[in-house]
Amino acid sequence: MIRKLNLFALTALSLVVLSVPAVFAQDTTDSASQTRNVVAGQKMKLKGIVVAKEDNKIIVRDDLGIDTHVMLTSANIKSKGGFFGGSKTYNSNNIVRGLAVEVEGVGDNGGALVANKILFGKDDLRVAQSIDSRVTPAEERIGQAEQNAQRLSGQLDELVAVSNAARGGAKAAQDTADAAVAGVNATNTRISSLDDYTVQSTSTVNFKVASSVLSPEAKASLDEVATAALGLKGYTIEITGFASADGDEKKNKVLSQRRAQAVIDYLVETHNVPLRRIGTSYGFGELQAVADNTTREGREQNRRVEVKLMVSRGLNQPVEVKATETQESGASTATNNE
Repeated sequence: MIRKLNLFALTALSLVVLSVPAVFAQDTTDSASQTRNVVAGQKMKLKGIVVAKEDNKIIVRDDLGIDTHVMLTSANIKSKGGFFGGSKTYNSNNIVRGLAVEVEGVGDNGGALVANKILFGKDDLRVAQSIDSRVTPAEERIGQAEQNAQRLSGQLDELVAVSNAARGGAKAAQDTADAAVAGVNATNTRISSLDDYTVQSTSTVNFKVASSVLSPEAKASLDEVATAALGLKGYTIEITGFASADGDEKKNKVLSQRRAQAVIDYLVETHNVPLRRIGTSYGFGELQAVADNTTREGREQNRRVEVKLMVSRGLNQPVEVKATETQESGASTATNNE
């Protein structure tokens, strides 16, 4: 009797252990996250949490749950200083999972971001190292348990089949129904979030007095916006124009709208950004000044167009609900016994 109970316990243990996924072995189609493909040669700044690491490559997940593969081979890794201030240089071995980082780099031909600079807080590093020191040994123990379970699997197969047959197909059917309900709920949540946009990035281009002509610097900034946008799904671009307090107020309002239109024309005509991706466009004139209009420098800052690149939360969150390994095994056994 005791021997039979031990076999049941080992069965439960093997099923739990075998269902633990590998942290790093996930491809770009993983339903739990979306992987960003960085355009080759594109400069990018990124903030997020290190969720996986292997040799000189890490995966950084941003606030939207989008993963970016980051190469560390040529990165300058530094801290931003802790409670007592000061900066320190580190090597790639110091980066651990759970660390909040800021990354600057350039895209390579494989869709990854080759980091030039990586910054993090000393306090964040201490917390991440403390967590990693507990998680890594636990993962090693789980890996050992998984190996032991695999060695025992041949002996347990018959016992699992008998257990599934005894339970019949009812449990498998219930699990499948629960998964279907969860999938419907997740889909409804996603649909309700289609119009919920979050700002991915904000760019500002400035103009000369009484002008709506884009400067070379402004075009370069808009090139970066278009490149980033065309690599996303479910995005929209909000464009708003502004003017300084120079001249007539009504003319300044018209001028601010012309500036906004100049940005739209450049994105559509130069980068083929679809018109349906251009969201709100408005000229505020002298309203919403960001600097003092009584100074020359302030008026230069107020002669601007703000470009916000936004993405839909509903199109950037997972909805697929998969049956667990236990459910699939139970359903298969029930079918074979009918």
